[in-house]
Amino acid sequence: GAERMVRLVLPNNVVHYEGERGAERMVREEYPDGEVRYFEGEQDAERRVRVEYADGRVQYYEGEKGAERMVRVESANGNVHYYEGEQGAERVVRVVLADGAVGHYEGEQGA
Repeated sequence: GAERMVRLVLPNNVVHYEGERGAERMVREEYPDGEVRYFEGEQDAERRVRVEYADGRVQYYEGEKGAERMVRVESANGNVHYYEGEQGAERVVRVVLADGAVGHYEGEQGA
């Protein structure tokens, strides 16, 4: 048959797949608390590109699978935080507030 995986229901989340049989790739994970994680890339190379939270916050990521780094966070109130740095060492470099004010930051994470 031409059966293909489209959804995997696990105890703590639901994983959604797209693609032809044998090449299904993970595109989304949904969690009971409203968190949704989005992925792009071919099978076994899926990388996280976005996470949406129930409170309206959205995090954006760049990088290959396993090395994704957060590059931007948009808050429900309209504020946008921009980040630089490798995974786990991301630091805020700029904040654009909903009213248009812009803050610039220097230094390492936690310094």
